[in-house]
Amino acid sequence: RVQVGPAAFLPPPECPVFEPSWEEFADPFAFIHKIRPIAEQTGICKVRPPPDWQPPFACDVDKLHFTPRIQRLNELEAQTRVKLNFLDQIAKYWELQGSTLKIPHVERKILDLFQLNKLVAEEGGFAVVCKDRKWTKIATKMGFAPGKAVGSHIRGHYERILNPYNLFLSGDSLRCLQKPNLNTDTKDKEYKPHDIPQRQSVQPSETCPPARRAKQMKGILKQEPTEKKEHIIESEKEKPKSRSKKTTNVDLYVCLLCGSGNDEDRLLLCDGCDDSYHTFCLIPPLHDVPKGDWRCPKCLAQECSKPQEAFGFEQAARDYTLRTFGEMADAFKSDYFNMPVHMVPTELVEKEFWRLVSTIEEDVTVEYGADIASKEFGSGFPVRDGKIKLSPEEEEYLDSGWNLNNMPVMEQSVLAHITADICGMKLPWLYVGMCFSSFCWHIEDHWSYSINYLHWGEPKTWYGVPGYAAEQLENVMKKLAPELFVSQPDLLHQLVTIMNPNTLMTHEVPVYRTNQCAGEFVITFPRAYHSGFNQGFNFAEAVNFCTVDWLPLGRQCVEHYRLLHRYCVFSHDEMICKMASKADVLDVVVASTVQKDMAIMIEDEKALRETVRKLGVIDSERMDFELLPDDERQCIKCKTTCFMSAISCSCKPGLLVCLHHVKELCSCPPYKYKLRYRYTLDDLYPMMNALKLRAESYNEWALNVNEALEAKINKKKSMWYTVFKALIEESEMKKFPDNDLLRHLRLVTQDAEKCASVAQQLLNGKRQTRYRSGGGKSQNQLTVNELRQFVTQLYALPCVLSQTPLLKDLLNRVEDFQQHSQKLLSEEMPSAAELQDLLDVSFEFDVELPQLAEMRTRLEQARWLEEVQQACLDPSSLTLDDMRRLIDLGVGLAPYSAVEKAMARLQELLTVSEHWDDKAKSLLKARPRHSLNSLATAVKEIEEIPAYLPNGVALKDSVQRARDWLQDVEALQVGGRVPVLDTLIELVTRGRSIPVHLNSLPRLELLVAEVQAWKECAANTFLTENSPYSLLEVLCPRCDIGLWGLKRKQRKFKEPLPSGKKKSTKLESLSDLERALSESKETASAMATLGEARLREMEALQSFRLANEGKLLSPVQDVELKVCLCQKAPAAPMIQCELCRDAFHTSCVVVPSISQGPRIWLCPHCRRSEKPPLEKILPLLASLQRIRVRLPEGDALRYMIERTVNWQHRAQQLLSSGNLRSVQDRVGSGLWYSRWQASKLSLCQSASVESKCPYETFLIVLTLTGVSPEVNELLMEAQLLQVSLPEIQELYQTLLAKPTPAQEGLSSDRWDRVKKIFKLERERSYELVRSAETHSLPSDTSYSEQEDSEDEDAICPAVSCLQPEGDEVDWVQCDGSCNQWFHQVCVGVSPEMAEKEDYICVRCTVKDAPSRK
Repeated sequence: RVQVGPAAFLPPPECPVFEPSWEEFADPFAFIHKIRPIAEQTGICKVRPPPDWQPPFACDVDKLHFTPRIQRLNELEAQTRVKLNFLDQIAKYWELQGSTLKIPHVERKILDLFQLNKLVAEEGGFAVVCKDRKWTKIATKMGFAPGKAVGSHIRGHYERILNPYNLFLSGDSLRCLQKPNLNTDTKDKEYKPHDIPQRQSVQPSETCPPARRAKQMKGILKQEPTEKKEHIIESEKEKPKSRSKKTTNVDLYVCLLCGSGNDEDRLLLCDGCDDSYHTFCLIPPLHDVPKGDWRCPKCLAQECSKPQEAFGFEQAARDYTLRTFGEMADAFKSDYFNMPVHMVPTELVEKEFWRLVSTIEEDVTVEYGADIASKEFGSGFPVRDGKIKLSPEEEEYLDSGWNLNNMPVMEQSVLAHITADICGMKLPWLYVGMCFSSFCWHIEDHWSYSINYLHWGEPKTWYGVPGYAAEQLENVMKKLAPELFVSQPDLLHQLVTIMNPNTLMTHEVPVYRTNQCAGEFVITFPRAYHSGFNQGFNFAEAVNFCTVDWLPLGRQCVEHYRLLHRYCVFSHDEMICKMASKADVLDVVVASTVQKDMAIMIEDEKALRETVRKLGVIDSERMDFELLPDDERQCIKCKTTCFMSAISCSCKPGLLVCLHHVKELCSCPPYKYKLRYRYTLDDLYPMMNALKLRAESYNEWALNVNEALEAKINKKKSMWYTVFKALIEESEMKKFPDNDLLRHLRLVTQDAEKCASVAQQLLNGKRQTRYRSGGGKSQNQLTVNELRQFVTQLYALPCVLSQTPLLKDLLNRVEDFQQHSQKLLSEEMPSAAELQDLLDVSFEFDVELPQLAEMRTRLEQARWLEEVQQACLDPSSLTLDDMRRLIDLGVGLAPYSAVEKAMARLQELLTVSEHWDDKAKSLLKARPRHSLNSLATAVKEIEEIPAYLPNGVALKDSVQRARDWLQDVEALQVGGRVPVLDTLIELVTRGRSIPVHLNSLPRLELLVAEVQAWKECAANTFLTENSPYSLLEVLCPRCDIGLWGLKRKQRKFKEPLPSGKKKSTKLESLSDLERALSESKETASAMATLGEARLREMEALQSFRLANEGKLLSPVQDVELKVCLCQKAPAAPMIQCELCRDAFHTSCVVVPSISQGPRIWLCPHCRRSEKPPLEKILPLLASLQRIRVRLPEGDALRYMIERTVNWQHRAQQLLSSGNLRSVQDRVGSGLWYSRWQASKLSLCQSASVESKCPYETFLIVLTLTGVSPEVNELLMEAQLLQVSLPEIQELYQTLLAKPTPAQEGLSSDRWDRVKKIFKLERERSYELVRSAETHSLPSDTSYSEQEDSEDEDAICPAVSCLQPEGDEVDWVQCDGSCNQWFHQVCVGVSPEMAEKEDYICVRCTVKDAPSRK
């Protein structure tokens, strides 16, 4: 149903919208004064109160009832109403001609007869257009497409409908009237004239319908299907073709044009005046008699010449309450737009409104409850003594300046000085609107301000034109609709006419719009035209008010009204005089402004009275005009309300004229007139002076204030803000008004105080909102630009502050900081120290520095970069964790090129480092182990990486250890001495811990294994089962003789020497002996050490034997004597050790069996080994010589064999010398007892015949006494030897009985064999020493294979050496006792035999033959 035409409405720009703070909202007049420079440029503005300002709706809804005005929308618009008026005139014309007007269609749209008539008139009239053939041109101007013969159609319509009317208007119709063809055409639109009386300001008829939207075109517009049909004017009623004459006085009916009474059937009788006319006498002649009432040209002219009545709104027939009106309004809007009222967009309603007001084809009627007096029904705002109960929170709205009941009468409003209650100006009016209900273009009475508040409901759309464009708007409307102003010159004051804002804007009239929503104010400014319409059901309230700045405009308005002959609402002069009479209590600003306005009033009045006096008016009388009603003191000419003076005449009592229209009163001579005056001029001057005095006291103060506020530079130096405080105190003392100047002074003073406070805070730099470590902005911090502006503001202050130069210095320092920081930040890699120093400087400024965030960022970057740089300076300390930590820190930094480059380098270094560290780790853990060369190559690569790689360092250390190890092995080989076992073990241990493949390590391990195997074999040979003694203890001379009580573990420990002390040569313990053997560099020194030990052993044992023998045979009874292992007193039976001569309980030790006969018995301390025979020991020595490793056990074994051989040699000499027999001869046979023959008596007798035996025990003993010391020593050493020798048995048997010759031969053979072994051993030792400088340990063979085989001068010891030649000669070593090397070919051995079988040379076979027997 909504139709938007092709020329859709374009909304004008929005007016300003203000949202005051609570502080600004507190004083409405001050706020309006503040926004006036902006808002008066647009004429209207909107004010949104603070959100919490919500006054209660105080109107009594149930009692409020009103009769709205009816508004036909297309009658409101000026140009549309002109068209409607024109059509009404045409319709009336044809109605008087007995026909009904039908508006034809052209090109399927209704023909605009008004536009057609106007265009033809502009082109010179019907005759000129026909003559010049301009119908096509006119059709084009009307918007029809050319080329369709539209011009001829338009000409026909003009000729039939408009041309007769124009001929009538021109006067030709008095002679003739052309009548169109009377053929009926039902396809045309039958035009029904507007009911003019219904549009007049008269009481409506009872049948007046309520406001409703008229049905569009239904039954009104009848469209024709083709253009070719004729459009005619049809008569409404059937009439006879001619008028029948009366039966009498027929001759009275004659044609007034021709004077003849003939052709009575063609005579027409006028229904108005009964004059007769022949149809053929009329110009042009009529073909038929009209069917309806017909008027002659005279009556037609008389009827159409009646003046048109003024247009106004009629009142509706129905009285509404607020509820019933709302129901009607909502139903209308929802029905019109076919949707819920709240869902209709405001833009759509706006476009539809302006479409409706511009169409003549649709009649939409609405109703508007406007200008409802609040005095009768109550204001929407709460008032004192009102009927609505208010809560305590709502009572504040009673006295609010924005309460429209208070605003007009506030002290700042000059309307407060008008005593009368003027509805709409001093008392608010209420407005109840519905959709499309409108208020037309108008300005407020007396060009005052107005304020409108929308209490609730849908928005109200406003359009405003600023005051400076008021006359421009009036001229445009008069230009576009001059016909309306002919009958109504003050049309715009009637509030009945609107014009499309787009039309006004096209003519360069500035127009602004706004949508006023519920709870919002709209303020219109003086002489600002405004109009608008309602979007739907709403409730608004409006009132006028006038500020001081309005007074000059108010006087100008009264002059304008006088020229228009328009009534005044109140007397401006009366208001001024009332204000002047209260000058002493008047606001001084008002007093000053009133004084200026009164001065103009007095000058004008003085001139007018002088003019009247010159006219001859001499009589005068004082008159209290204010006591008369306004309608009784109005000028009969210009309608102005008289107050200062007026002229009256006795001929017209009760009538007055103003002094401008003296001549318009009556025709009496001026001397009969009387001047009525309210004040004499002498009365007025004191009143004005009172205003002046009031204003001057203020003016003097204001002058001082202005001088202070506008102080020049030379005066400002002494203008402290205490001067401003004094001026404020003066204003309070003299009760000067709280006007703009005082507010400005207070504001400047407050600004100065605030500036001083802020400046001091900035100088102190102690804001609580600033944090040293924080990067955020303080809420109250100033920017540098604000600080600069603040300093400028300080210098611009009209007073001087002590902080100003200090703050200027602060600004300079801040700017220096900015320059320095900018320079520093422009560097590629600024120093972290400089950045930190600059940041430390910034802490002195309580100013927001935008560089700080970047500086902190750059500081973090610089610190990180420096940390990276510092870490890279010492690659040995740059660990992988350091790199990862630095990268993690770098990731959190802001992007920056230097950081990104460093990050890339660091990441690359980390990647490479991790790769090589992992590779080094894998190399270290590789199985099989890598060669030294490959690891050394990897170490070189790793050393190129500037970082600390733990696995790389470990790899490097391993390589170095491997090199050191190899160097030690090489040194061992080059040294020439036989390697010591401890050295080999230490090398093997070290070699195993080195994760490098060492070629020599397996050989060393094999060698050590061989030595350990040898030691195990030797231990198995010598040591008894579960022996408490070590192999070395057994093999070495005894160092523990007489120390049985000490713990064996302690005796076995090696005692380290204190550092710095010289090594001791005393061999007091086995550890000393072991250390001496280990430290001995050659076998000779080891032999010497062991020889020394032997001597100590012999001495110690000799002493120990004597002590034990003395202890046992001492005649002195010793109660503390302790013997045996148990260290208890002697008790029979006991047994005596042959070696140590100590006694042991047979119950504590294992004694030989009696069945075995007499034997030599050794105690557990003296029996230290199994005492293997020499034949089992010699292979041990031979195998040790093949191994070629020195160890203490080996030296001890060698010495023991050497000692054994020496002892054998001495024993052999003794046995062969015959001296032993003499010893035997000296030994008494009675002194020898067998074990089973021993008794206490025989023991005592054998010991000493004369002495008494100290023990009454049986002592089982087999010892030799009475032998020489030499034999005794020989026997003692025989028991010390850990070898079983036949010579020992032979010696004892010799002493006890004569030995057999076979035994002697055996001993001699064994002696020769041992001597050979030792001779060969000594020779080989000497050869090794001599060749040490040129020989080293073999690399591919065992140490046992080290002989002279590698010597180029090596000689085969075979008897018949073949002396083979060639690059490779095979050798074989004797596995006998000589260990010599022979050519395999010389001894007849094949390589296979040499590898699989032992080879013993001929010499060794011969020598070893006796021992193998």
